[in-house]
Amino acid sequence: LIFNATAWADIAQNDGSGPLTDLYLSLHTATPGVGNNQTTNETAYTNYVRIAVERTTSGWDVPASGATANAALAQFAQCGVTGATITHVAIGTASSGAGTVLYAGALSSSLAVANGIQPQFAAGALTVTET
Repeated sequence: LIFNATAWADIAQNDGSGPLTDLYLSLHTATPGVGNNQTTNETAYTNYVRIAVERTTSGWDVPASGATANAALAQFAQCGVTGATITHVAIGTASSGAGTVLYAGALSSSLAVANGIQPQFAAGALTVTET
C-alpha cells in the first residue's frame, strides 16, 4: 500500500480521490525521527531539494518478507558552494515544507557533501524493512 500504492482488500485502500503519487526522499544532518516534520534536521546544502520517488514498481521494488528497496537510481542535486555532512535519510509525504516522516534511518557512514558532490543511492541501495 505505501510503496506501490496497491490496495489491500479488507485492510487498507489507497485514497481513491487524490492519493500521493510520489514519496519524497530527504537528507538530514541528524535523525529526523519517524512521525516528525520532514524539515527536522534536514540538510540545507546549496542546491539541495528533496527528490520524488514514484509509488509504483518503477520507484520501489515489490515488497517481499517485509522489505522493499528503491527500484532505480535516486539522485539528489549536486552541491554548490555551501556543503553539509549527511548522516540520515528519510522518506516522507511532501516535496517541500513540513511533510511527515514515514521512515527514517542512519546512513552506514556519514557523507561529507561539498562543492561538486552529488549524493545518490544506487538502485537497491536504500532498503526499508518493517518488522
